[in-house]
Amino acid sequence: MVEKTVPVEKEKWDIHIVANRRNLELNIAEIWRYRDLLMLFVKKDIITVYKQTILGPVWFVLQPIFSTLVYSVIFGQLAGFSSSGIPPYAFYLISVTLWSYFSDTLNITSKTFTDNSSIFGKVYFPRLIMPLSKIMSGLAKFFIQFCLFLAFWAYYVFIKHSITPSIYIVFTPLILLVIITMALAFGVLITSMTTKYRDLTFLIAFGLQLMMYATPVAYSISDPKVAKWKHLLWYNPLTSLFEGFKYGFFGTGEFNVPWMLYSTCFTLIMLMIGIYTFNKVEKRFIDTV
Repeated sequence: MVEKTVPVEKEKWDIHIVANRRNLELNIAEIWRYRDLLMLFVKKDIITVYKQTILGPVWFVLQPIFSTLVYSVIFGQLAGFSSSGIPPYAFYLISVTLWSYFSDTLNITSKTFTDNSSIFGKVYFPRLIMPLSKIMSGLAKFFIQFCLFLAFWAYYVFIKHSITPSIYIVFTPLILLVIITMALAFGVLITSMTTKYRDLTFLIAFGLQLMMYATPVAYSISDPKVAKWKHLLWYNPLTSLFEGFKYGFFGTGEFNVPWMLYSTCFTLIMLMIGIYTFNKVEKRFIDTV
């Protein structure tokens, strides 16, 4: 009796997980396949921020209002910084809104590996989804606060007639995109480094505080009080972005195109460095985190 052997078909897999990915590779197609997980993380971040609080999402509005009042008193009245003829509440509100988004996003994304090591060790998904979810959930908070600013801005433009917007307001989405990308770039770079150098986690808050003073958040670059430091402040890549953002809405200050290009190029370079470091550390971070 002759036995017949049935050929075994070659197994076909839907997903191949490999470790030899290039360090500068950004697999957008893979991230898109996991878009449902991305949106789940975004939804979780938004819901859990103020879970079990009495006021809930109202804090999204109260925080910038309280911060604006404090800035107006400390920097506007006590320190004597000029708002360049712009109503102080509108001036400080947009500064606080922009800086809060940048600093909060950078601070959260810089802890991606250390805060989520338990998840990363159990199931596979594109690790870059985690910092991207922080970027997107932070945008929800930003747009709520930005709408609050628009209400103040519209009042001063159409009722008080004390603000004349500039045509450069059309560049607002591009400037915001660069700020978002910069926060992501710094965040993924720092979180990659903290897997080995935990000391960096203690320097983030201190570094952000110093960076805030070097960024025109509480003052304008055209303020005479900072005139002697003006040439140094431009080297801060956030300076031209904050100034350009405010110039578009208020029509005063400086919209410096060369420094804008400098900030954009700096951001793209930092993003490439961040992705390179992130992909390199991702392959072995679970052994050191």
